[in-house]
Amino acid sequence: MRAMRAERRGGPEVLTLAEVPDPVPGPGETLVDVEAAGVNFADLGRLSGTYQPPELPFVPGSEVVGRTPDGRRVLAFADGAFATKALVKQAVEIPDDLEAGAALALLVQGLTAWHLLRTAARLALGESVVVNAAAGGVGHLTVQLAKEFGAGRVIGTASTKEKRELVMGFGADAAIDGEADGYVDRVLAANDGRPVDIVLDAVGGPVFDAALGALAPFGRLISYGTSSGVAASPIALGQLLQHNVSVGGYWLGAQLRQPGSTAAQPLPELIALTAAGRLRPLTGGEYELERAGEALADLAARRTVGKVVVRP
Repeated sequence: MRAMRAERRGGPEVLTLAEVPDPVPGPGETLVDVEAAGVNFADLGRLSGTYQPPELPFVPGSEVVGRTPDGRRVLAFADGAFATKALVKQAVEIPDDLEAGAALALLVQGLTAWHLLRTAARLALGESVVVNAAAGGVGHLTVQLAKEFGAGRVIGTASTKEKRELVMGFGADAAIDGEADGYVDRVLAANDGRPVDIVLDAVGGPVFDAALGALAPFGRLISYGTSSGVAASPIALGQLLQHNVSVGGYWLGAQLRQPGSTAAQPLPELIALTAAGRLRPLTGGEYELERAGEALADLAARRTVGKVVVRP
């Protein structure tokens, strides 16, 4: 089979097209013909060796839409998805008319959005939700799912007017600038002068610090990333006690690795919502297999919008 393989650590430039033997399925595994593979920031980390470094040589890619030997079209996590064939476990069947990019957006990004609301924040009917970086891969799905799950008011933050318009198009009740300076005032104004029940944050740093001040009593601030690259300030226990608020974190990868994990169980629900048009994943560029390095470089430089895929 053909595969994009890395024989040394580095950036996207280390990927080269190679002919390699077909993987051999082990117990519980299925070899699928790859239709499309998802592209993620984690692939960049694995190439550089900064995130779960694999043994060399290796084929990146952990998400796949493909065909099983018996003809089923499936969505699954995979090993070595940047190839014409890949090994998968616990594949979920998907409709033939579901766009591959939309389906792939439901794995890491969709499951993260679902668990942020249901598992980490435990959204209750009618509660207000702020989604920081709401135009991002997880953010735009979280906005839609919050409305689907019965949030009373959903507020998205984004850095530009164009992105805020995009957030409103995904069903947010309000979209505001996400900068730390003046954050609390903008959140309260967007929520009719009231503090909010939930803030979901992937930015970190001063934005995370500011978000704590926007919470209503018994509100929850959930962190799932630090895209700013800046650590938040230490949180004093008294600050939580005085306002009856809580702070938590969520990482899908950790939940998936738990023994007997049920992290992927919401996938059929997400697929059904997408097939029905009630959830609209934002899809981005498509690259031929031999351009996988270019796809990763564009992702790293934030030249892409929506789910990026590689097609053999």
